[in-house]
Amino acid sequence: MTDSLRVALLLDPLAFSLDAHGLRVKWASHAPELAKEFLGRGYHVRGFGAPPGLIPRSTPDDGPEEAYALGGKLRQFAPDLIVAYDTLSPAALRGARMARSLGATLVLVEGGWGGHLRWKERALRRCGHLLWGPYVRRTAAAVVALDPRAETQALGDGFERELVRIVPHGVDVQAYRPGLSSTVVARQRIRGRILLYLGKLADERGVMELLAAFARSVGQRSDWNMLFAGDGPARAELRAMGDRLGIADRVHWAEPREEELPGLLGASTVLAIPALSDEVVGRYGARALACGLPILASDLPNLRAFVEPDVNGALVAPGSIEAWAAAIQQLASAPTTRARWARESRRLAIERYSWPAVATRFEALFHDAREHVRAKLERRTTRGGAYAGR
Repeated sequence: MTDSLRVALLLDPLAFSLDAHGLRVKWASHAPELAKEFLGRGYHVRGFGAPPGLIPRSTPDDGPEEAYALGGKLRQFAPDLIVAYDTLSPAALRGARMARSLGATLVLVEGGWGGHLRWKERALRRCGHLLWGPYVRRTAAAVVALDPRAETQALGDGFERELVRIVPHGVDVQAYRPGLSSTVVARQRIRGRILLYLGKLADERGVMELLAAFARSVGQRSDWNMLFAGDGPARAELRAMGDRLGIADRVHWAEPREEELPGLLGASTVLAIPALSDEVVGRYGARALACGLPILASDLPNLRAFVEPDVNGALVAPGSIEAWAAAIQQLASAPTTRARWARESRRLAIERYSWPAVATRFEALFHDAREHVRAKLERRTTRGGAYAGR
């Protein structure tokens, strides 16, 4: 890729809102981290539709930033590549229009919705389907799906299979790394090894089966602990279950803040993702890999990306207490295997999920997308010449 390429990152202003923790950014660090990587590789980068200062930019001489502006300076910036977030969002429509007007290449990024949409988001998706979806589909040269669920959604939205490619969300492998200490673990006064569950405490997440499997395997041992980090409707039932099984002193509870996650993962021994359905995408999987954690995960499409069996973890039959108990027992009784899996997890994180690795895959996709646009133009020119000769 030439270092003169200009990349515009378009976010939908409706993806931002204020909550109890301040500014909520739907796409978290994706656009800002991608911008940092592109800047380091010589691209000219500018963000549109985001609050000023959120997305790093190449130089100040592009003009002043305009909060939440999707238009205005975009045409003046004259990008070669437009990366728009949400395949059916107003940002995607703006990106499609500008791509056609400026002769730029449009790349869409889709993260999937998971069925938990607010009324505003449902209304926007419906508008996208009915009003501008066909226009965006005809214009897009590539669609980046952040996980298998997002890939399924993009295909269901009508994008051509050959244009859709999974490039996972990245992780900061410097912030998330092995050997970190945890204030959460210190507060809980946990001693020994930790089987960590991180996420919502709900029946469909397989937490009841996980606790039962822990009790059947290492729950009676003094050197192993079960830590449920999160909250949800199943918490009270899980506590009662721990009492009933006689392992309450081995089970711990926490609700960590975001800034406490690197330490919590770095201080744990293994991450369990016991989901019962493919609705769970394993949002903490890449961060666990970066911290060098082996992963035990349900054998489901969305979770297989985080586990290479007997390389950095194991895939377990969803909902099977016997299978989960056997997997936990095997991991607990094989310290050499556990250490090898931990090293491989860190390696996989760097090779697949670090932001440099993600940016490299975006670069390859940019090349293919520009070739796709070039080939499409050549076909149109050829057809036009053929008609003119008749």
